[in-house]
Amino acid sequence: MALFPAFAGAAKPGETPANESEGSKRELSWLINSSFRNEDALRLHQHSLEVTDLASEKAPPQSQLELSGESEASESFQKPPKKRKKKKRRHKKVKKRSRGDHSISDSESDTEEGEDGGNKGKGVEPNLGDKTSDVSSHSIWLDDIQGLTSEVFRTDKKPDPANWQYKSLYRGNIARYKRRGDFCLGLDQKRQHIIWENSAAEKKQSHRRPQRYFTKDGLKFLKMDSFPVRSKSQGSPSCSNSWIPVSQPDTDDNPATNSVNPLGIYDPLTTLWLQGKGPPECDILKQEEPQVIGENENSGLMSKVEEYNKKVRENPTDVKTWMDFVSFQDELMRGPSCYSINEGEQEKRKKSFKLVLEKKLAILEKAIESNPNNVDLKLARLKLCTEFWEPSAVIKEWQKLVFLHPNNPALWRKYLLFCQSQFSTFIVSKVHALYGKCLSTLSAVQDGSMVSHPALPGTEEAMQAIYLQQCHFLRQAGHTEKAVSLFQALVDFTFFKPDNVKDLPTRGQVEFFEPFWDSGEPRIGEKGAKGWKAWMHQQEKGGWIVLNPPDEEEEDVEEEQEIKDKSLPKWQNWLHVERSREGRHWLPWRPDKTKKQTEEDCEDPERQVLFDDLGPSLIKISNPGLQFQLLCSFLQFLGVPCGCQLLPSFLYIAMDENNIFGVGQHKQSPLTSFDLPLSGVSSVGQMDSVTQGRKRIGHSKEGEEFIQNFFHMMLPLFSGEEKSKLYICWLQYEIAKVLQCLKTGNKKKLKSQGKKSKKLAKNLLKVQENRNNLSLWQLYAYLEWLLGNTEDARKVFDMALSMAGITGINNPQFCAISLLYAELEAELLGSLEGALESRAAHILTRLTEKGPYTPYSGQILSAELMRKKLVESVQRVATGDVYATIPETGLTNRIKALFERAIETENGAHCPLLWRLYIYFMISLGDKEKSKGLFYRALQNCPWAKVLYMDAIEYFPDMLQEILDLMTEKELRVRVPIEELELLLED
Repeated sequence: MALFPAFAGAAKPGETPANESEGSKRELSWLINSSFRNEDALRLHQHSLEVTDLASEKAPPQSQLELSGESEASESFQKPPKKRKKKKRRHKKVKKRSRGDHSISDSESDTEEGEDGGNKGKGVEPNLGDKTSDVSSHSIWLDDIQGLTSEVFRTDKKPDPANWQYKSLYRGNIARYKRRGDFCLGLDQKRQHIIWENSAAEKKQSHRRPQRYFTKDGLKFLKMDSFPVRSKSQGSPSCSNSWIPVSQPDTDDNPATNSVNPLGIYDPLTTLWLQGKGPPECDILKQEEPQVIGENENSGLMSKVEEYNKKVRENPTDVKTWMDFVSFQDELMRGPSCYSINEGEQEKRKKSFKLVLEKKLAILEKAIESNPNNVDLKLARLKLCTEFWEPSAVIKEWQKLVFLHPNNPALWRKYLLFCQSQFSTFIVSKVHALYGKCLSTLSAVQDGSMVSHPALPGTEEAMQAIYLQQCHFLRQAGHTEKAVSLFQALVDFTFFKPDNVKDLPTRGQVEFFEPFWDSGEPRIGEKGAKGWKAWMHQQEKGGWIVLNPPDEEEEDVEEEQEIKDKSLPKWQNWLHVERSREGRHWLPWRPDKTKKQTEEDCEDPERQVLFDDLGPSLIKISNPGLQFQLLCSFLQFLGVPCGCQLLPSFLYIAMDENNIFGVGQHKQSPLTSFDLPLSGVSSVGQMDSVTQGRKRIGHSKEGEEFIQNFFHMMLPLFSGEEKSKLYICWLQYEIAKVLQCLKTGNKKKLKSQGKKSKKLAKNLLKVQENRNNLSLWQLYAYLEWLLGNTEDARKVFDMALSMAGITGINNPQFCAISLLYAELEAELLGSLEGALESRAAHILTRLTEKGPYTPYSGQILSAELMRKKLVESVQRVATGDVYATIPETGLTNRIKALFERAIETENGAHCPLLWRLYIYFMISLGDKEKSKGLFYRALQNCPWAKVLYMDAIEYFPDMLQEILDLMTEKELRVRVPIEELELLLED
């Protein structure tokens, strides 16, 4: 029979219709099912209807839930026809999933039935029953069975071969669950343990790398509080075992079972808790014992915190306690406590550092609420705010603070240093104007013009320190003309002030001083200068009478050629020309009236200084000691050794020269015992590199004339000890130039300089008040010795020692002369042979005796031989660049650590010399990349120091244009623009 009614007339297999061709057979053969019989289909349908009627009449009992093969087949057809289609779809899914588990398919059963097709009648019904049981044995649906209300389960008797291959059941056949912990109820945790093979935690731990002691967890573990481990047997000797025994808990006694612990699975403390009882007192003491023993630094820090809180609560006006509490926050973060941080991850350290700053800021704000007028607390708060806020916001807070406390010089000095060291907002003109505002405000406070704020003690001295700081700031920025003009103006304003304006306030005196400054008359240090007082007195009489001065023959001085070698790289030529002009053009340019010059004739407008650049900074100094200190500071600024030390408040800022480390060390003689200029601070016009050091002492012809005119003008104003100091400074300066000529080996210059120095020394000793001045005689004898006149020098030394009388070692001048004389004599000794009988031994022996000095009468070497030895020792001095080689050992790291520690301090961070030495040290190691980063770090703290930029050009030549642009942006003095240099190279 055909499978579809439309093809009922199709031929059966084996039959060949007469009217059909072979091709049509093949096309319709797939529509014929040879195993399909109409009788079987009708019988199966009738049987299913009977079963449905039977099930509806009587429901099966619950005990027959395990069905046999025939009942399963009958019950599988109990559902109505409407739901059978849906259930068959679900049944197909099950068959597809368990397809490989069945050994007999539908096609196989049909084939067997086809082979047994000859059996009819009774044999048909059993075959039908087998088919039904096979179909229904695959699954059973709860919806198909009515009346089931309790446990329903199915027994699958077919084996699964996968269970032999794998360790566990298929995870899809197991209900999902989440295990809490690795323990199991009912087990003794001290004796028994379950190993979970598929533990996710163990899988994660297996991939972790072993923890080292310096990791975060390791450091946390090391900082934990510890308690001692004691053995049970306290009486056993410690030497009996080679290891420390650790006491083990006694696990032999099993917990007793009772009503609250029937299974014996709870520990004793839990059992007591279930009974509503607490632990025994002995157990409490045992638990508290480790805490008492482990009470260490953590508890100590906590007690300190409580102590500080108590102090500031009871006495909120104690500023020192507040400041100590703020500083204590750093100790909290360093020590092992609940506040401490770990030194592992950089980001965490930054966050923790910010947390500490916020805590400090909160403490300071609370302190300011209790002490609103305290400046120290506000300064500490501003210092912390620098870490959080932008520089512009911090500057606004500074402005508010100085507006509230305009009479505090220390506050002004810190404000100036802050503005001077902020790279992002730094510009020379702004900082220079800020200095003027500071000094004019303090002058008004000092005069009493500002009634709201009285002057604090030490205001005058602080004003002078700020003034000197401004001068050195301009020198370091390259604006030497303005710095020199500031000194000229203040010296004239202080020492040559007319009597009729002394009682006026500072602003009134400045208004009278301005016409003199703009009049074009010679100023301090210039030829023909007479001072403000003489000019104003002459103006009252009707003006100056101009007399034609006699023409003086000027020596022909060969001008130094700016570019010596055009084949050198551009950066080397730029450095040479810049340093050359820095040394020659440090004096402010003024038009020469005799040559009919005007201001338009100046090639570099920056060399002209207007009164507006210095008028606001002029201050009134009435203390004689401060006046003389101002004079010595100006001489020190010019490079004259005057023995005056700068104030500690800004000494570190002014230090920028490396002559602090053994400048001019002589290998075979004590010539460096002479007092050279102030070490570490450059003089005006000196901007040498770190590698070469200071090349010369002294200035050009104009500069030397300026210094001579200054001494001639200032010496008549003093007397006594102060005048003697000025004489000594002048002669020391001349001797320093002789020393420089000796070390460079320039014989021609040595001869001319020696002649000038001897003439000056003799003129100074001819003055009546200087004839008994042992210090001047000592310098004159030393000068003769340096020039090779050893016999003359000995005569001067012997005469000076004889003038000292019998004072002996109690006289400091006598000691100084004797020691210098002995040092010079010991220098001439080739060896230690005959040292006891030498002149040096005689001098030192007479120094210890109290009797009068007698010259040495023993045999001595000829003067000519000593002169040759001196010349040879001078010629043996190495000239040129010397580079120290530092081995790559632990010493290098120690030096780096010292530099880093130094620049972390407030003073060190703003010291240009320290940054120069650090950068040079890194360059000597060959690490240019780190040196470049260090250079930018230096600019962040010292953006005003021109020497840092020039060092960078020497170390990083490829950055020439970039550095010059940066200097122009910050308004540092650039005397040679790159365009001018290119024109000079083309000529």
